[in-house]
Amino acid sequence: MTEHRDETRVAYDGVVELYASLFADRLETHPFSRNMIGTFAELVRGTGNPRVADVGCGPGHLTAMLHELGLDAFGLDLSPAMVEHARRAHPTLRFDEARMEALPVEDAALGGILAHYSMIHTPPDELPALLAEQVRALAPGGLLLVSCFGTDGPEPIRFDHKVAPAYSWPADRLAELLTEAGLVPFAQLLHDPATERGFLDTHLLARRP
Repeated sequence: MTEHRDETRVAYDGVVELYASLFADRLETHPFSRNMIGTFAELVRGTGNPRVADVGCGPGHLTAMLHELGLDAFGLDLSPAMVEHARRAHPTLRFDEARMEALPVEDAALGGILAHYSMIHTPPDELPALLAEQVRALAPGGLLLVSCFGTDGPEPIRFDHKVAPAYSWPADRLAELLTEAGLVPFAQLLHDPATERGFLDTHLLARRP
């Protein structure tokens, strides 16, 4: 179970500067993603608990965005090199090395969790346990925003991501997993980013009852 995590960590350690440069615009050219994150932030503020984890935060650009949107945001990432970059780029924010399967937070502590294309490398049979860990960390009423590559087929599809092997997900199947983990999906956005891979961009918002 740890082999894919080791592969992913090493791969992201090796592309930190390139990856950070590619996403330096902080979604300025991705209006759907930007607005879903804005909606997520507004809803989290409405819970009265602004503490949010950006899981798989990479270089920290979205952690900073969440902070600017009024949230007490911190970033977690599997890659120590990504964490070090994020700390340098955003020295006033907190970033820690951690696995999404073992979040370093107490039970029911968070008002929200952002997983922006950070669950894509998790094999399908391991995703339920990963989602259960997010539910553990969310307070009642807390929100999870999952963004990933989508497919029209009935099952997730493994593909060769530019950094590490990844999976695209049917939105309905991912929503089922969120429900089975104890969350209530209540909004989804699918759109075609016109990429060469032809995947849909998929965003799902869910709430812990």
